[in-house]
Amino acid sequence: MDNVSDLNLNSSISGWRLPLWYNYEVCAAVPYGFVFYFGVKVLNLIVGFPLNALVTWQIMKKKSEGSTSDIFIFNLAILDAYFCLTTPVDLVNRIYLNNKAVWHFQRFAYGVKDMTPLFLTCICLDRYIAVVHPIVFTGIRDSRIRINVSMMVWLLILSYGLTKSVSKAMILYDLFSGVILSSFFLMVFCNLSIIWVLRKSVAGKESMNPVKKKAFKMVIIVLGIIVANYLPSVALIPFASSYTFVDLHCKITVSVYSIMDLSSTLEPLLYVSKMERFPLCCCLQNPSGKPGNLTI
Repeated sequence: MDNVSDLNLNSSISGWRLPLWYNYEVCAAVPYGFVFYFGVKVLNLIVGFPLNALVTWQIMKKKSEGSTSDIFIFNLAILDAYFCLTTPVDLVNRIYLNNKAVWHFQRFAYGVKDMTPLFLTCICLDRYIAVVHPIVFTGIRDSRIRINVSMMVWLLILSYGLTKSVSKAMILYDLFSGVILSSFFLMVFCNLSIIWVLRKSVAGKESMNPVKKKAFKMVIIVLGIIVANYLPSVALIPFASSYTFVDLHCKITVSVYSIMDLSSTLEPLLYVSKMERFPLCCCLQNPSGKPGNLTI
């Protein structure tokens, strides 16, 4: 994401000066967006990293017992955990050091974070095929397919991150905008399609299969997180050129991308909350071990 990490710091040609924590001197009157930015960074470190570590540990512990999407969730958790861990380096360099080499490292971290919607899109597509096209899904359940897809996604992510760490070419912003826009609309389409199929499957009935009900609730929550985290940036992209410099760089951009950074905490929180409800679901099973019907 081309957010505040790309802005010029308060440094002079003749010597080093203490960087402004709000990056531009004109932002001194309206630093509230940067206060929100630092708050999100600290939240990601304190809450997001432990949650992502818990998700990776839980998936590794389940081994073959997990769902097909767990491969993508595992990779997403690793990526988000790395981004959360870069917080101390980011804050110290942004507020005090202003070291050029560290800025390259920060730009790589943000480049990696830029592409996280690719793994989230893979998760949505996997669930979409499983619910909407179950026959096709039966033929592609092999985990090796998802491992190969994950390797391709990692190649794209690392290539973009390395390129961003050494270049500020506008084509990177265009690529980022394209990824965000296409991923957002694809994820929304997949989740709405899943909701439609699940609702249609119980039309005229009084109960829903517990597995489908659980999937329905989860998709609703995922859709809400997708809209909350990515809709602001999607809405900003077409109108970015119409804002004043102060409004764009001091208020809007830093706030919008901070909301996207929140996904590093919200995504694992969703997975962990599902984990915590698992014992309750087990209690709702009948004595034969088969799930019973739950009333909507």
